[in-house]
Amino acid sequence: MEKMPYQPDMDRVVTTTTVTTPAAAVTSTDWRQSLQVLTGTTFTLRELRKEDAASLLAMLTTEEVSRFISPPPTTVAGFERFITWAQRERMAGQYVCFAIVPHGMNTAIGLFQMRAHDSGFGTAEWGFAMGSSFWGSGIFVEGARLMLDFAFDIVGVHRLEARAAVANGRGNGALRKIGAVQEGLLRRSFHRHGTYHDQVLWGILAGDWRLQRLGQEPPQVH
Repeated sequence: MEKMPYQPDMDRVVTTTTVTTPAAAVTSTDWRQSLQVLTGTTFTLRELRKEDAASLLAMLTTEEVSRFISPPPTTVAGFERFITWAQRERMAGQYVCFAIVPHGMNTAIGLFQMRAHDSGFGTAEWGFAMGSSFWGSGIFVEGARLMLDFAFDIVGVHRLEARAAVANGRGNGALRKIGAVQEGLLRRSFHRHGTYHDQVLWGILAGDWRLQRLGQEPPQVH
């Protein structure tokens, strides 16, 4: 999801919504009420918290990370507003955003996000961003699998899409690695730094993902 549903001009919107997420692991499967904690080998995925704002600013605003995503907030306060917005949209059943927190750390080094394309969340788009110092650590592949399990088994998504600029070799390679199917080319569909970029459209179906988990090969698109 290179074009984030949250846009920088929302930083100027004042909101009084406050959401408190307990530090303990959440066991409820009612994701609109609160996100459960997903535990990986070296990290956890959990609800975003206001204290993540400073670390997200440091991790996601470097040129190498931000070059293929919509401009992220440029201040700690901007990320705080993004976090409040994300929690509000999750409660409305339109959006999910997990913070990536390595074991031994307390704040986020990146995020996985997913937004609904329809009112029932049957079709959704997802994306990810992570500090470059954690690239190649294995967090993405394992985290993506946790995210896909959550999307298909808990939220009930039927089809999950992702878009990545053709020039974003790392992003496209990561999506291919987890079994996403390249479905098409979206010409000049993403605008960044004054240039329109072609994007690759990737898709994963719930049935295909379940076959992967069983060790079976899903059907291929030709």
